[in-house]
Amino acid sequence: MDRLRPLTETECYTRLYGQRALTVTIVSRHPRTQSWPSLTGDELREAFDERLDGREDVNPFEAEAA
Repeated sequence: MDRLRPLTETECYTRLYGQRALTVTIVSRHPRTQSWPSLTGDELREAFDERLDGREDVNPFEAEAA
């Protein structure tokens, strides 16, 4: 079946559940924005390698014995 136009969320809800109660509200959410700078895969890998290299070399078995 071909639709003449896309249905809104309100129309879909009405078709599925009938008339909605006054307590039901439809809230539209805005898409999340990226809160971090975008990196390429190579840049991410290099940053990860730098963090690994910057860590102290701690053996967990020696730390328990101390």
